[in-house]
Amino acid sequence: MSDDDDQTRKDFDEAVNMTASELKKWLDTDESKSVGQKKDGGESTGHESGRHIVRILEKKKADLTDDDYAHMRKVVGYVKRHSAQRPKGDVTETDWRYSLMNWGNDPKK
Repeated sequence: MSDDDDQTRKDFDEAVNMTASELKKWLDTDESKSVGQKKDGGESTGHESGRHIVRILEKKKADLTDDDYAHMRKVVGYVKRHSAQRPKGDVTETDWRYSLMNWGNDPKK
């Protein structure tokens, strides 16, 4: 593993604060499926990302691929950008929170 991959893993572990089982359960909800940009009316980008995050979380470090590391970097960037756009007030039942949760980050944790 390169130093870059090691840093990517650390950044990913900080950005993703949901477990694989929490994220799987969340991705099955109507709220999860209701947010995000959808390609041709299908699955949203964030929902698809969430499924990839679950696969990453369930893998052993030694089994992570270059594609996994690329996705981990994408997740870190998204969580950082989207977190900076936090709306005022209670975010419990907001599309903003639901979108972040699709990317493995629950801002209420």
